[in-house]
This record gives sequence, structure tokens and C-alpha cells, in this order.
Amino acid sequence: MKTILTFLVISASIFSCKKAEEQKNNNLIFEKTEVKKSDIKITPISHATAVLEFGETVIYIDPTGGAKAFEGFKTPNYIFITDIHGDHMNKKTLNELDLANTTIVTPDAVAKQLQAINAKEIIVINNGESKTINNFSVEAIPMYNLREEALKFHSKGRGNGYVFNIDNERIYFSGDTEDIPEMRNLNNIDKAFVCMNLPYTMTVESAASAVLEFKPKQVYPYHSEALMG
Repeated sequence: MKTILTFLVISASIFSCKKAEEQKNNNLIFEKTEVKKSDIKITPISHATAVLEFGETVIYIDPTGGAKAFEGFKTPNYIFITDIHGDHMNKKTLNELDLANTTIVTPDAVAKQLQAINAKEIIVINNGESKTINNFSVEAIPMYNLREEALKFHSKGRGNGYVFNIDNERIYFSGDTEDIPEMRNLNNIDKAFVCMNLPYTMTVESAASAVLEFKPKQVYPYHSEALMG
């Protein structure tokens, strides 16, 4: 255990909905928090794609960019996919990867489109479900739009965000969502990867409001405004 400076609130340069008293210097707001040293390595690749490594376990999240994007990484034990859009469920990338010993974990809507993928197995997990998989567990968190003009992008029940429980650490990947009640009600999140990608997900104001409510120990904005969510 050691004390390090971690994000409890994203800066006004990223999230513009700071309270007036927090905007005095337009700086990052930091708070000292006890955070245990993590043995989990998280490597962002691009947009919604990331690699988690702990012990001998390797997880790819929403792999895109072809096999070339994962040069230097070990073959994944598991792949988690959040939604059916091509920047999350990328069949070209999946077909380029060696998945003979890889388990793919997805919501049902994704699994139905991956029957031709040559993976070890496909496990379906839907909103609200939890599964223990070998040396970690995962919770499927809903992800969907709230704004009327965005409802067509992500319907409730189709895609998953994920909370990974690894070595007593809780890591949240929001997937493509807005500041839904299921996000706001999360507890004891150590690292939160929160999307911001208009017009497909949520505004910076909504993201900041949700973060202030569920209070993750560390926050990482992800997704690109230039790419579809």
C-alpha cells in the first residue's frame, strides 16, 4: 500500500461541468487516496480497445486494428466485446488473431454474429449477470443511450459494459453509454474507463456528473470523438 495522487474528479479541460468553486484555477482536482499497488497492467490500444494483463492471463477488450495492433502482446486467453458496432465487434481483427485457445465473452447480440469465428468457445453474458472465469470474475453492466436524439445508437439490453474483479481490484469499462443509473450506482470501483464520444455516447457534463456520483478512485476518459461508438 502506498499513497499516491489519483483522479477523483476530471479536470475542467476534460469535463466542463465543474462547480463554480472548483473552477477557480481551471486545474486538475486531486485528492490523496490510499490505493494499493496493482499487479494488473492495462494498455490502451485505440478508441475502445485495450489489453489487460495479470499473472499469466491476457484479456483483449473490443479488439480492433487487425493483428498488427497486437504485435508484442501475448495471445489472449479471453476477449470481451461490448457491442455489435464495428469499432467493438471487429470481425476482420478477430479473423486475423489466433483464437484457437481463446474464449470470447459477449452479450447475446454479439454472439449471434460470431458463429463463424474460429475461437475456443463463446460465452454469453447479458446485462445484470455475473460470471466467475478461472482466476477473475466479471459483471455485465448495462450500456445505453438516454438522450432522445441518441436512442437509435445504443438500445438498452443489447450491449455490455464490464466490471472486472481481479485480485480484489474492480475495473470498469463503460462501453458505449450515457450516465445511466446503473453506472451511477456502481460501488468500490478502483479504475473507471468512461466513454465520451458525441453524438454516440454522452456529453462531458454527463460523464463528469456520473463520475462525481459513483466516485471511482481513478478515472480514464476513453473513446475518440472522431470514431463511431
